[in-house]
Amino acid sequence: MRIRSDKADTESWFTGVFGMKMSMVKQAAMAAVVVVMGSMAVIALILTLVQHHSVDLPHRMQYGMVFDAGSTHTSLYMYRWPGNKENNTGVVSQMLVCDVDGYGISSYARDPPAAGLSLRKCLDSTLAVIPANQLRETPVYLGATAGMRLLQLQNQTQSDQVLEQVTKVIQGYPFDFRGARILSGMEEGAYGWITTNYLQEGFIKHGFEGGWVRPKGRKIWGALDMGGSSTQIAFTPSQPARDPASTLGPKLYGYQYEVYTHSYLCYGKEQTLRQLQVHLLKMSGSTRPVNHPCYHLGDNLTLTLGDLYDSPCVSRPMTFDPASVVTFTGTSEPLQCLNQIKNITNLAACSLAPDCGFNGVYQPPVSGNFFAFSAYYYTFDFLGLAPQSSLSQATTTIDTFCKRTWSSLKKEYTVKDKYLRDYCASANYIMTILLDGYKFNQTWGNIYFQRQVADTDIGWTLGYMLNLTNLIPSELPLVVTGVQHSQWAAEVFFIVFAVFLSLMVLVLLWLWSPQDGRGNK
Repeated sequence: MRIRSDKADTESWFTGVFGMKMSMVKQAAMAAVVVVMGSMAVIALILTLVQHHSVDLPHRMQYGMVFDAGSTHTSLYMYRWPGNKENNTGVVSQMLVCDVDGYGISSYARDPPAAGLSLRKCLDSTLAVIPANQLRETPVYLGATAGMRLLQLQNQTQSDQVLEQVTKVIQGYPFDFRGARILSGMEEGAYGWITTNYLQEGFIKHGFEGGWVRPKGRKIWGALDMGGSSTQIAFTPSQPARDPASTLGPKLYGYQYEVYTHSYLCYGKEQTLRQLQVHLLKMSGSTRPVNHPCYHLGDNLTLTLGDLYDSPCVSRPMTFDPASVVTFTGTSEPLQCLNQIKNITNLAACSLAPDCGFNGVYQPPVSGNFFAFSAYYYTFDFLGLAPQSSLSQATTTIDTFCKRTWSSLKKEYTVKDKYLRDYCASANYIMTILLDGYKFNQTWGNIYFQRQVADTDIGWTLGYMLNLTNLIPSELPLVVTGVQHSQWAAEVFFIVFAVFLSLMVLVLLWLWSPQDGRGNK
């Protein structure tokens, strides 16, 4: 019994010693695993915190629309620009143009609701273009020009009623309507100047590095606009203007500009030709029909006196019968046509001579290159003189065209009569104000007759939107922070390895309990 007891004591002693050694080995292994796990975690943490790269996500496009409510027609222009801005001005591009059916909104003076209804087709077309979740944040403006300025002079009540009706219709759509108003002549000229120089990258352009930069040695262009009821000139004078009231100072892309601009109300194409008809009628006395040197031989136009005198731009007799008619008959006399147009243009000097335009208006000497658009372009393009021609070529072409008979023109062209008969008079009027009015005699080659630049229409609406985007808040930049691919792979490896070791420790703790080393049964 003694021998068996000693043997049991010896086995128990060996078992205890072995268990203590195994426990020490276990503790050492656990310590090593903890050290390795800690190292992995520290390395992964360091990789996570260093060498991060922040990248701006592409900005969501923003949209805006402008109605150009002109004297003869209305058009809707849609623009878009990135949510961020360059020096607080949006980088805007033209997206859509919709021509409204019918005439200008001023023609609805006796039926104001029809003015609003005429806009619906174009408004409906924009709903499918702008993302649905951005409709209510899309600003819409309506700017009325010389046609409404004239209506305002004739009948303030009718003018207000037309604006009320177009406002009512636009407010019925899910847009952010910012109002309908009549632009001043200076505004119309200045916005056309902004459009011209924006399209020519005079303010800003896209650099090789991918950003928007202010061009070095940039060329600033002048703008010549002619509508139905007014004509505008705008440019940056080479010297400070003698009349500060004749200039505006728009701030674009962080820079201030001085722009001379003037709008000649009643000197748009339609109103000038109306004045010419009234002048010829007055000069004819009692002779009927009235000879019209700008109309082609064989062409006759009959008007009622009510229609002829229906404009604040013409002087009407004290008494007349609106239902009476007068007939104008063409004589194809280009020289006489030119002289009669000069008679109604008022080329007398101004108080600040010799710095004058026409109609007694101050104007600094023209400087730089000019874009001539709207009626300037359409007239010269029809005559084959756009985008540029020499002065002698322009003079000869107009003279030759004006001498043609009406029958010869009708055989060659399919243009509507109302447009075809006016090209001779329009061309002579353009030559008169460019040479005798604005004084382009020595700088004719600086004028470019164009309708578009970079697939975008030249006109006041784009300049209007560019100016107004200073007022529209830009989006906050969306920033994503990340790392390079190799660094990301290393982070993932160390994190996964640390997780693997953690799982191994848990497995060992579960399988290797302290009693295992004592051999208990």
